[in-house]
Formats: sequence, structure tokens, C-alpha cells
Amino acid sequence: MKFLDQTKIIIRSGNGGAGCVSFRREKFIEFGGPDGGDGGRGGDVWIEAVDGLNTLIDYRYQQHFKAGTGGHGMGRSRHGADGKSLVLKVPTGTQVLDEDKETVIADLTQTGMRVLLAKGGNGGFGNEHFKSSVNRAPYHANPGLEGEERTLWLRLKLIADAGLIGLPNAGKSTFLRAVSAATPKVADYPFTTLHPHLGVVSVGEGERFIMADLPGLIEGAAEGQGLGTRFLGHAERCVALIHLIDATGESATEAYRTIRHELEQYGEGLADKPEIVALNKIDALTPAEANRKRAALSRAIGKEVRLVSGVSGAGVRDLVNEIAAMLRARRGDEAEAPATTENEPGDWAP
Repeated sequence: MKFLDQTKIIIRSGNGGAGCVSFRREKFIEFGGPDGGDGGRGGDVWIEAVDGLNTLIDYRYQQHFKAGTGGHGMGRSRHGADGKSLVLKVPTGTQVLDEDKETVIADLTQTGMRVLLAKGGNGGFGNEHFKSSVNRAPYHANPGLEGEERTLWLRLKLIADAGLIGLPNAGKSTFLRAVSAATPKVADYPFTTLHPHLGVVSVGEGERFIMADLPGLIEGAAEGQGLGTRFLGHAERCVALIHLIDATGESATEAYRTIRHELEQYGEGLADKPEIVALNKIDALTPAEANRKRAALSRAIGKEVRLVSGVSGAGVRDLVNEIAAMLRARRGDEAEAPATTENEPGDWAP
């Protein structure tokens, strides 16, 4: 299935049904009277986050969506039926943006979340509604109100536990293949990954986490260079970032600083996320060269550096276990964080 993380849709809620002008015509009712029913209400347009979807491809070939129109009122005080509402099902993590692509209308971060996008028009009143002691035979009824029409953008930001970041050709796709059943494209040239991939990584019996392979970033990505900010957005949902660096490159330190600079420029808290740094492709180096590069990089960035190889599998299982332990500790910290209450002691106030 083709991955699509951004698309434009045009929605319209249903029009309300018109009220009816009708009078009773019955043999033993001498003066009759108005009996026109009200129109039905137009259908609403909702959006709902569901499980089992990971792309917006369903909205690539159909972009216009319209809810049902309310039924018209009829004689004998029969009211029109309400129009059928429309529910747009999207993957969890989808954002709904206004036409300007900046105003966030809804952020569906949990499965089952449902948001009303367009409200259906009210049905019109029939002439029965207007009868009174001074107007015994009203000859008018209200038309139904029109529905709303909106142009919206859907933007998907994948929800994953760990995200693989790095320069193009750093071996992220190969690493994801080594730890999960995902099959992203692997080749010996940059930008082989053009859209994110998700993989389920099994750590032990009953313990799993989701890892995302994000397309390679280059200098200026935060300003739209290369594949731009569309794929930096997917890293926003990750709990932790796994920074892979090509050990065979010219300067591992420069590669690290390039990516860190783009994360800081992009903002949205990416630079503050927990990070694990690893030198990849050590199968192409001797053990002495790999250790020398690791020591130099660790001194330059002030962080511990791991050695891994997605091809040979060296260090992969240890890194996966470390990622799992970090995620476990992170979830534990969030669960143990004390909830702030209004009854906490503080300055006295009447």
C-alpha cells in the first residue's frame, strides 16, 4: 500500500429538509387545520481515529465528501427523516488543518477520538408549527438551512515509540530490517527511503515496541531542503530518537551536529527528546578503527556512543534491549508523575 501522509479534502454537511404547507381534509373535521410537518436535519461530518490504518491513501482518489440531506416534511404532521451523517476514518496521529495549512482544528492522538468537522443544517418548520389563535391557517413554511462546506488538510504524523534519524544512507532501513519484519527499500545510494516505515520490534516474551524509519535528513531540512519538514513532523510523536551515523563517513562528528542543528531549528521539542547515538556499518571497519571513531565521537559530543551493524547484526540486540529499557523507564516516569491538584499547600487565601 502506498504511503500518503498529507492530502486535501472538501467536505459538506447535509442541508436541512424543507417544511411542508398542508391542511387537513377529513370528512368530520369541519374546519380542518394546518398539518404540515417539519423538515429533517441534515447529516453531520465527523472524523474518527481508528486502529489498523497507517496511511491517508484512501483520501488520495476521493477528496469530496458530502453528508445526507434531511428529508422534507409532509402532510398529516409527518416530519422528514434526518440526513445520514458521514464519518471519515483516519489513522491515529492525524491532524486536521484549516485551508491555510496552519490552524490546527483537531489532533487525533488516540484511537477512538471523534471530532465534529461540519454540522448539518436544521430542518425547516412546517405550517403546523405556525398555527396560533390569531393565525388559524398559516400558508407558509420555512426552508431548511444549508449545510457547511469546508476545505481541510489532513496531515498524518506517525505514532511510534522510537524513531530512526540520521543523514541519508546512514543504514536506517537496514537496521529496521534487522530488528523487525519490516521490509523498507535498501540500496547503496542516498534517499532510498522516500516515506516513513513502521516496524514492530520484539524484545522478549510479550514485550514489543514500534520503531519508525524516517527518511534521511540533510542540512537545511528544517527550512524545507531535501525532503523538508514533512518527515521531521513524524519524529514529533516518537518517545525516543535513535541517531544512526555512518561509521564509514568522513566525519561522524559533523554528521551528528548537522542532524542536531536541524532538530533544534525545527523545534516542537525534538531536541529535548531522549536520544541514543550509534555508529552504524562497523562491519566495514576493523575493531580498532571502530573503537577509535567511537571514542572520538563520544569526546566531541559528550555522550556515550554505541557500535552496531545492521548487516552483520553486531551490537543490534544490545541496542534494542537498551531502547526497550529506555522506553520502559520513560513510561514508568510518566505513570509515577504526581498529578497536580488544586488542594496542594501554598499561600493562604480567603
